[in-house]
Amino acid sequence: FLVLNMNILAEKEAEDFLEDHGFPVARRIYTKTLNQALNAVKKTGYPIVMKVSSKKIIHKSDVNGVIVDIRNDKELTDSFNQIKKIKGLQGVLIHEYLEGNALFLGLKYDETFGHVVAIGSGGIYTEILKDITFRICPIAKEDALEMLRELKIYKILNGYRGKEAVNFDKLSNLLVNLSRLPLKFKTIKELDINPLIVSEKFAKIADARIVFN
Repeated sequence: FLVLNMNILAEKEAEDFLEDHGFPVARRIYTKTLNQALNAVKKTGYPIVMKVSSKKIIHKSDVNGVIVDIRNDKELTDSFNQIKKIKGLQGVLIHEYLEGNALFLGLKYDETFGHVVAIGSGGIYTEILKDITFRICPIAKEDALEMLRELKIYKILNGYRGKEAVNFDKLSNLLVNLSRLPLKFKTIKELDINPLIVSEKFAKIADARIVFN
């Protein structure tokens, strides 16, 4: 019965909510028809990521609902037709394709500590790698940087084998801002950002889900 009292924001609504509150979100367009998808890509340009959009689907990759690095109209058409067959589909999201490291960011309400903020390795292996660290909200920038240093993925983020380090300034600011969100929205029960894509230039949210009490 608890679920009936909760307001769940799936990807489109969650990303719109976060963008409205100043968070950097990947450019995306919500579509329902192939024609809308083909028009959307005129604004985003190729390559793109295509995703199933549905409140009924929590893990898109479990239903093959994410297709990355689509590079032309034929690939878009084939991908759209494939995603349209997924049970429970409500729409299709056309996302800009971002290259970088995938991180998980989250908020959770804990009965003992109140809201806690988390960051860890992201993407489809989040639950397997369990490379994650927590702090009680809100945090300061130094806390955010300390959290990042605790991660196993930190060495990769800090530049590995000739690759540039990610933009720690943007990443830590985003983490601080996320930790402050429950001060304004006390009814947030869970908030998951996975993945957050980070590179030397940006930190952008590429998928999100929020549960309010």
